[in-house]
Amino acid sequence: MSAFFGLPQRILTLIGAIFLTACTVGPDFVKPESGLDAVQLSPRQEHASVIPTSAAAVPSQWWTLFDDAVLTGLQSRALAGNLDLQMAAERIEQSRAQLGIAASQLLPSVGANASYTREALSEHGKFAALGAPTGPNNFWQLGFDASWEIDLWGRAQRAREGAAATLEVTVYDREAAQVALAAEVARTYLQLRGTQAQLDITRQNLTVAERTLGLAESRERNGVGTRFETSSARAQLATIKAMVPELDQRRNAQMNALALLMGEQPRALDGQLGKALPLPALPSGVPLGVPSELAHRRPDILRAEAQLHAATAAIGVAKADFYPRIGLKGKIGVEAFDSGDLASWDSRFFSIGPTVYLPIFQGGRLMQRLALNESRQKTAALAYRQTVLRAWHEVDNALDAWGAQQRQHDELLVSYEQNKQALHAAERGYQQGAADYLSVLTAQSNLLASQTRLNANATNATLTVVNLYKSLGGGWNPEVAQ
Repeated sequence: MSAFFGLPQRILTLIGAIFLTACTVGPDFVKPESGLDAVQLSPRQEHASVIPTSAAAVPSQWWTLFDDAVLTGLQSRALAGNLDLQMAAERIEQSRAQLGIAASQLLPSVGANASYTREALSEHGKFAALGAPTGPNNFWQLGFDASWEIDLWGRAQRAREGAAATLEVTVYDREAAQVALAAEVARTYLQLRGTQAQLDITRQNLTVAERTLGLAESRERNGVGTRFETSSARAQLATIKAMVPELDQRRNAQMNALALLMGEQPRALDGQLGKALPLPALPSGVPLGVPSELAHRRPDILRAEAQLHAATAAIGVAKADFYPRIGLKGKIGVEAFDSGDLASWDSRFFSIGPTVYLPIFQGGRLMQRLALNESRQKTAALAYRQTVLRAWHEVDNALDAWGAQQRQHDELLVSYEQNKQALHAAERGYQQGAADYLSVLTAQSNLLASQTRLNANATNATLTVVNLYKSLGGGWNPEVAQ
């Protein structure tokens, strides 16, 4: 044959020319500049002396810097059992399937068909009037259909590009969820240890208040004390006792919060975490990495970049809709009135040829779709800049908070030691009759307040480290993300 299935040579030449002149419309994605080279990953001058930092790479498992085996174990369990993380993983699979659907537009579609009909013409119909036989007959048909839209303007290619970028978005969504999960597990665990420490402080103050009440009652029995002193001592004891149920409830809620992060039922961790342990010590040094790596460590920045890529590709899809769509359709098979004739070469049939669709009037729909996608791309670009700026602020605020907590700790420690000495002196003076009960009550209140502030400061100091590493994008490994 001079042409495939008798197709005219000029049509084949036209199809070949189409392939040679094919192009991709729309803007190509250009990776945006983050501007993070100008970021200062260092404490402010007033905090520089109390924050030991280094330019070493940020560890993906930053919580190991606390050297707490329980915390490390909880992080592993959360990574395996957290339901939000599992849902994020399923969304990746959904996006991967969407990518496969988009990529299929670049390939031809082929289908098989078979049909059988038994039919008869009406004896009073127009075909019967022309002499056609009206008796019933069978009709068999077997064949294949194929169609292929030639991606002349890159519409399908841009759609695939956008789907691939959307897949990246879901991957970084999962990694962002992993970063948030690691921070939330550490934060809740450290708050739990802080609450348990506050319970211990409260019980110590209960012992002091009970001892003071016994002394006041003894003085009243011996006629050297007053009912006012005894009643005030009982009130102070009751006030401190009233703090215990609230702290118990807070501790239980925090253990349940950790169980939820693990994907487990309430009270599942009570046996493991119910026993009070001290707060983990602060790391002696904090690796911060280099500023330019922040854009590669924070998954929310990478997610915003992928969203910008997808929005850019959508412009190409919208622009391609303005151009003609050219495709090929073909059909081949056999048909006969007798099934035994289907194997005969004379029963074959085929059809093949190009199709063209040209949009002429759409009521402005194509123009508005293009304007919509261009606006979305601008929004995605602004969102990228906003994400980078927010990351910069979060790192700076976390460093500042950590420095402030460190400096505050030294002064609160002095306050605690002085209030401890003041209570000891007031109790001794009250026991010897050289001081009234009001001084003892004041000293007790001051000591409890200073202990509470010191414990809160120690807890907050560890939490600022958590916030710092969350802001640095710690909690996942960019090199092994899929």
